[in-house]
Amino acid sequence: MEEHADQRYEALEETVKERFSRHMKEKDALTDQEALNIIEETVFSDPSSGGLQESAELIRRLYQRMRCRTGILDPYIRDERINEIMVNGPGHIFVEMRSGITAAPEQFDSREELEDIIRNIAADVHREINEMNPILDARLPDGSRVNAVYHNVAADGPVLTIRKFSPERITIRQMITKGTLTRACADTLALLVRCGYNIFISGGTSSGKTTFLNALTDMIPENDRVIVIEDSRELMLPHIRDLVQMECHTANTLGQGQVTMDMLIRTSLRMRPDRIIVGEVRGKEVADMLQALNTGHDGSMSTGHGNSVRGMLRRLEAMYLMAARIPMDSIRGQIVEGIDVMVHLIRTAEGKRQVSEVQELVSVSGSEYVLNPLFRLNGEMKLEQTGNRIQRREKLRRAGDEDGDRL
Repeated sequence: MEEHADQRYEALEETVKERFSRHMKEKDALTDQEALNIIEETVFSDPSSGGLQESAELIRRLYQRMRCRTGILDPYIRDERINEIMVNGPGHIFVEMRSGITAAPEQFDSREELEDIIRNIAADVHREINEMNPILDARLPDGSRVNAVYHNVAADGPVLTIRKFSPERITIRQMITKGTLTRACADTLALLVRCGYNIFISGGTSSGKTTFLNALTDMIPENDRVIVIEDSRELMLPHIRDLVQMECHTANTLGQGQVTMDMLIRTSLRMRPDRIIVGEVRGKEVADMLQALNTGHDGSMSTGHGNSVRGMLRRLEAMYLMAARIPMDSIRGQIVEGIDVMVHLIRTAEGKRQVSEVQELVSVSGSEYVLNPLFRLNGEMKLEQTGNRIQRREKLRRAGDEDGDRL
């Protein structure tokens, strides 16, 4: 029965293609409405036509595959409930919603169909993906992030991942309601941001680092000059009047035009920034970022992948070594001088994103960092204030903030 349905679909597809071709010989272009009319006429005039529901499904399937540049993925891209779309070869499509990750019922008819969609996406952002350039990492016009790997690299067929951009900007107040952090923690972080403490946010994949960073930027005084540097533009700072946002670019097919994060960090120092925000550090750009933090740009922020605060500090060390082979004591000294506070996020088994610890980075003793815990999870997974006071109080005093007495 299923084989018969596939044969019928293939026959209808060929008929539609022929009618499209005839139409385009008579006219310069074929509008979406004209294409839909041809598909509907072809399906309903087919002698083997089934019921209305079956015909409607055939029309939808034909239209998506033949007119939508993203093919069968189009309804998932349009569905606002879906955060991420993951395609592991032509036979496996997964989507992530708030309730978790589920397998989609659709699948691509062939590897070529999936590759056509990947090439369409690449072309829309003036990029190219093929066997010579098998990896695509780009941002769509709507802000969604796309990563694709061609079949000559992915053993089980092309891989496509789309992390959708949400136009909704989540605030700290909403995060408090959802249980991401407590009111006391939010008030403390807000004060630290206003007083110019450098804050680094760490966490695992999809733990909400960028969303949290975006919310923290609401606390930046509106008159500060802020330079934002990202791999792909995601952050939104509508209240900042003096704002510069820059994003990295990969090289073209000739190997030209690459703009890396370390290049952007270095050039940002010539723009007279009050604060520098680096969306996420992944490699040698850590060296330039720390040097920027150590040259008077108080109130700067960044994020990175790590399993804990201490784990993130070790990763920062390793990333610094990618840029320069200097003594580890010097690297640790720059980290301690450049970063004041570390915030770590986790994602629970239920999918909830939560602040698990807030630590002040006090000093370094030998090979160990001296940390001052301000907030941490208790045995019941609730965020508690430790009662510890901020030890590095210079920025509180300079800001003249009376509320600093309670920290």
